[in-house]
Amino acid sequence: MKPFILIPARGGSQGIPGKNIKLLNGKPLIAYSIEQGLQAKCGPVIVSTDDSEIAAISREFGAQTPFIRPVELSTSTAKSVDVMIHAAQWMRQSDRQLDTLILLQPTSPYRPSGVIGKALELFEKSKVKSLVSVRKVPDHFNPHWVFLQTNENKLTPAMNDEVFISRRQDLPLSYHRDGAIYIVNIDYMITHHRIISEDVIGYAIDSPELINIDSAADWKIAETYIR
Repeated sequence: MKPFILIPARGGSQGIPGKNIKLLNGKPLIAYSIEQGLQAKCGPVIVSTDDSEIAAISREFGAQTPFIRPVELSTSTAKSVDVMIHAAQWMRQSDRQLDTLILLQPTSPYRPSGVIGKALELFEKSKVKSLVSVRKVPDHFNPHWVFLQTNENKLTPAMNDEVFISRRQDLPLSYHRDGAIYIVNIDYMITHHRIISEDVIGYAIDSPELINIDSAADWKIAETYIR
């Protein structure tokens, strides 16, 4: 297996202007993911960006910026899978043996030490086409205790259980994607135009801290935690 790490960071940000290079506790946001990627030693760390300032700062922290992302892949509506396929195809021009892409989103600056390498090890051992990092869903948000609202404003169980699960101890373990790590086989991604395969496996991160920065409120939470 021959992987590389991709960190996507476009210049435009509607929620938080200049988010990817905004200082979080004195360090550009993107620097956290770059440093974690370099520490993992899972292949080259590549930043895909359309912004020259982001590219320059990324290089200062040790990432490579071998290309500028096309304009059509730098809009707010551009899909992550298209950005990833573009990067994978570009990288394969110089190294055709690359077969695995590890995606680290800069909006997830906190990843416990060692999790990237452990996730890659699980991905390789499991022989699946994709892996996502996940965290346990709190019991009160378990899908077996979730209701959907009908057009008549009535509630209907989200899960069609024949018998309602009333005891917390009987709830099956449930997980949600936390956005910290995605791993995908490049050939699968290009062929199926998907990041998550039918045989996807989850890498559970036990740490209760979940930082995913999409808003100003998220940024304040991140500042408090990082400090």
